[in-house]
Amino acid sequence: MILSPTPSNIAAGAALAARIADARRRLDEHTREIVAWHFDPASGAPFWIDFANRLGWDPRREIQGYDDLDRFPPFQDEWLRGGPVRRWVPRGLAGRPVCVFETGGSTGVPKSRINIDDFRIDYEMFSETLDDAFFPRGSDWLMLGPSGPRRLRLAVEHLAQHRGGICFGLDLDPRWVTKLIKSGRMDLMHEYKDHVISQALTILRAHDNIRCLFATPKLLEALCDKISIVKAGITGVFCGGTSMTAQFYRFACEELLEGGAHWWKPGKKKIDFAATYGNTLMGLATHKPFDPADNYSIIYHPPQPRAVIEIVDPASSQEAGAWHAAPAPGSRGVRHRVVEYGQSGRVRLTTLTREFFMPRFLERDEAVRHAPCERYPWDGAGDVRPFSGFATPIVEGVY
Repeated sequence: MILSPTPSNIAAGAALAARIADARRRLDEHTREIVAWHFDPASGAPFWIDFANRLGWDPRREIQGYDDLDRFPPFQDEWLRGGPVRRWVPRGLAGRPVCVFETGGSTGVPKSRINIDDFRIDYEMFSETLDDAFFPRGSDWLMLGPSGPRRLRLAVEHLAQHRGGICFGLDLDPRWVTKLIKSGRMDLMHEYKDHVISQALTILRAHDNIRCLFATPKLLEALCDKISIVKAGITGVFCGGTSMTAQFYRFACEELLEGGAHWWKPGKKKIDFAATYGNTLMGLATHKPFDPADNYSIIYHPPQPRAVIEIVDPASSQEAGAWHAAPAPGSRGVRHRVVEYGQSGRVRLTTLTREFFMPRFLERDEAVRHAPCERYPWDGAGDVRPFSGFATPIVEGVY
């Protein structure tokens, strides 16, 4: 929709432009701070100190803003597979209790990321976006998602505790689900799904203070096949996964939540639906407030400056600077073209925290680039789905 150039629209546009510029300034400052931390021999992780020793330039001097990170080659997920995992612990955080979270691993060695406080910080930030009327403080949570070495399990538990509640969990091994799907044993997969949902139903029946639910899209649908979660007393649903289509979003609001999520109809709203996109390497991106003009497309915005999502053309790579004594033979900085607003491309993630530095990682997803909005004055990503450029289709399992 094109707005007419009224004085109020012009003023609103100027205000948003100023916020976009300020967010970019803070991102550049944050980038310099994080690079200085990770490449300082006194505070950086052994991995990055060793990495820096094989460069022909000093990142602490030459990385002056976010765009300069193009001088690094794309981060490789193979660097996170196997050990020693302590090479990722920054020296400046030595002695702090460390968690290790895994992602993938249905075949081969999973990727590992160390965490100290990042998952708590990310979910406390996310907590500020939740509506207390529907995610009541002091109410309990059901975590209908993966257990085991997944960041999500501890993160949702911390979210519940941060908001004054207790989190009830269940046993769910997503790697087993993926193996069943890959081997075509769909009968066993459905039996295992029923086992997981049975656990959730038992918990809901036994604990009457549960008002908030985390679920992946597939498990939310499976739970709603068994009960009315509105009648069960759930007033807030935090739904996250690797992809969520506009069709599912509308189906969830109108069918699974029985029309109770119609927040654009005054007095009709009974339940809130908070959609997120995230993973172990990024944290989580929250969604832009609902706008009928978006046609149910969920538009996610990352927790910038701690993480940045860009939508790039993977076929547009060009060398961005030679490497000397590179960490991998022939490695060079690579610059990908960011696509125009409204165009699709591959998701590129950069994570910038004191615990974890990950520049220019090409995710296994693709998405549509969206413009900044009032709440989030930086780029967003919509219509997230598995990257179509892979030779072998991605099995999403419970996500």
